[in-house]
Amino acid sequence: MQGTMLWFNVDKGYGFIQTEEGERLYVAYSGFLPSHEPKPRCKGREVSFHRQVREGDTRAVEVSFVLREEPPRARLRTPRGGRAIS
Repeated sequence: MQGTMLWFNVDKGYGFIQTEEGERLYVAYSGFLPSHEPKPRCKGREVSFHRQVREGDTRAVEVSFVLREEPPRARLRTPRGGRAIS
């Protein structure tokens, strides 16, 4: 399945994925593949995963990022006067 990372809290070790159908799935840090550990800035990244149902609880497992690199960071531009913003 495919989806998008809604958010992931690295300190707490969990987050949520929104599937292409619009369903929100819980994902734990242990649900990621070893080479695809989540970073603090993974919100909005596309992921592929498998759905696991255990005791009535649905979660995402074997999660991997579709694109390996992180999205580019926004750069702050200086105003027209040429002075940097502090």
